[in-house]
Amino acid sequence: MTILALPPEDRALSPHTGWTRAHLMTVADAILDGAARHASRAGAGIRYPGAPGGFGAAVDALEGFSRTFLLAAFRIAGDPRGTEPLAERYARGLAAGVDPAGAERWPRPDEVDQAKVEAAALALGLHLTRDTVWARLDDSARTRTVDYLAAVVGGSYPPNNWAWFRVLVEQFLESVRGPSSDADRAADFALLDGFERDGGWSADGAARSFDHYAGWALSFYPLLWADMVGDEPRHADRIARYRRRLDAFLDDALHLVGADGGPLIQGRSLTYRFATAAAAGVAAFSGISRHDPGLLRRAVSGQVRHFTDRGAPDATGVLPLGWHGAWRPLAQDYSGPGSPYWAAKGLLPLALPAAHPFWTAVEQPLPIDRGPFTRVLIAPGWLATGTADGIVRVVNHGTDHRMPGAHQPDAPLYAKLGYSTATAPVLAGPGVRDPLDGTVAVVRGGRASHRSGFATGALRKVDDAVLGGSSGPVHWHDGFRAEFDVGGGGAAAETTVGPMVDVVSALRGPWEVRLVRVREGAGTDGVIRDGDVLRIGGWALSSPTVVETGPAAVTAALALGGETQSRVIGLLGVDGATAGVRRERDATPLGPETATPWLSAAVRPDVWMAVGVLLGSSPGVPQLDLRAGDAAVSWPDGATTRFRPEEFLPRG
Repeated sequence: MTILALPPEDRALSPHTGWTRAHLMTVADAILDGAARHASRAGAGIRYPGAPGGFGAAVDALEGFSRTFLLAAFRIAGDPRGTEPLAERYARGLAAGVDPAGAERWPRPDEVDQAKVEAAALALGLHLTRDTVWARLDDSARTRTVDYLAAVVGGSYPPNNWAWFRVLVEQFLESVRGPSSDADRAADFALLDGFERDGGWSADGAARSFDHYAGWALSFYPLLWADMVGDEPRHADRIARYRRRLDAFLDDALHLVGADGGPLIQGRSLTYRFATAAAAGVAAFSGISRHDPGLLRRAVSGQVRHFTDRGAPDATGVLPLGWHGAWRPLAQDYSGPGSPYWAAKGLLPLALPAAHPFWTAVEQPLPIDRGPFTRVLIAPGWLATGTADGIVRVVNHGTDHRMPGAHQPDAPLYAKLGYSTATAPVLAGPGVRDPLDGTVAVVRGGRASHRSGFATGALRKVDDAVLGGSSGPVHWHDGFRAEFDVGGGGAAAETTVGPMVDVVSALRGPWEVRLVRVREGAGTDGVIRDGDVLRIGGWALSSPTVVETGPAAVTAALALGGETQSRVIGLLGVDGATAGVRRERDATPLGPETATPWLSAAVRPDVWMAVGVLLGSSPGVPQLDLRAGDAAVSWPDGATTRFRPEEFLPRG
């Protein structure tokens, strides 16, 4: 791993990261220099090394251009005079790419769907560089650019964040007197409005798809569109709503960054890396946010630094498919060597001049910097805790990339009970189809059940603890069918639906107290059978070395938090339980060795069983007392949380 050479730190201006505008410029320029080294003769294709993505090498080369052009546009907008060679380079490449008779012509949006995505990057970049890149194009190149982008008008788009791509392209086309469609934009806004959820969140489509797209797309594009339309009165109410929603979203999102800048490792397209900083960056770019500019810079610099410190980009400016380094299993089928450069979104503040308050305000602490916290995130159904070791973790009772009642295989990036800034779900090997980490499963005939399609119950903060629950029938799968991977859990030829499983979680500090009850479900397979086993998996720790410290306990020296433990202990109704550790190799992008503690016991129908699940360190263990439906958890620090588990289950 080769680290970029960076400027000296400034701990007076940036007490948490030491980073300044010069650091982010260095990262951006390294990526742009790397792009130049991999560019075609005329510059329209940027062909990074690696196996082609699912749409082929031509689309990969287009992605390499369009996504680094967006980054170049940020640099040019923030420093027009100092970036004239960059503007010239991308203007020349753009003219070659839109030439239908040229040797480096790009696939058009009406030829390849992925080009609809890249068209939006081109449109945004041209909007931001109207006086530099667009001004350099001759009349012929401008006409061809408009013709290329106009292929999106009236086209079909998947019903998710892609709707924003057509909105942005048509808005730019309108600004240069090209073709556009009011009907297209009305339909797209109606669709996108339907994705809006409480607290500024948006789902990426109709399903319970909550992930980083909520920030790097569904919060990011609205404020850039607002910049495109300016002060048009007809859009004033919509823009004001988008600004309020972005600030509300950041109230939650800023709690999901670890002290080392690590983002939550959850959801698809994680190879975009520090694009996770996009929401904070666009809040600064918008110029109207109730969040302090020093706080926004702490979020942006921290997340970019997290990856740069770990070799992404490397010294040659390349961002390989992976997380810190190259790790191909992290990619979805649509990901190619040019895909990771959506990371550019995290560097949007470079479009702001050096005198902007984003650059001059003193860094302010993130929630995790201010000390331990608990938080309920209603829209995604998450219970979050941050601890003194700098780790943020969420327990998930609301997200699965599915619709309620859709009993399909679990998506490892969505349906786990837990995600954190220091661990990754198992994403490769047998543990994908036989899930253990972050699970509650009924094991029947050697097969572990899945949980997608569950119903979410109540989520609530009680004193310094957060509580929530979910419920639904478990299911088993046979004959997994290959399908184009967009982050979901795939499909199965045969699904068997089993008993109902209720899960209620109480979190405080590094501990989750997890109560589980198995009830009879519908049909013959819903009946609880002799031999059914309840198996509960803890957090998967990945590192060069993971040491077993007990029958269901492991520890690893993680970069953040020092010696970090993952442990599962029995608390209630698990007498005679079996405990162990599953070891896997190359199963996550965080290290070659992965170990997951687990505990299993015979199912006791209609009876609450409970375990303690630890990620972090603790001088003691929680205790649970459950009598007549009333629960009391005594935490290791002496605090007590009282609740009724039934109150946190979905009604009906």
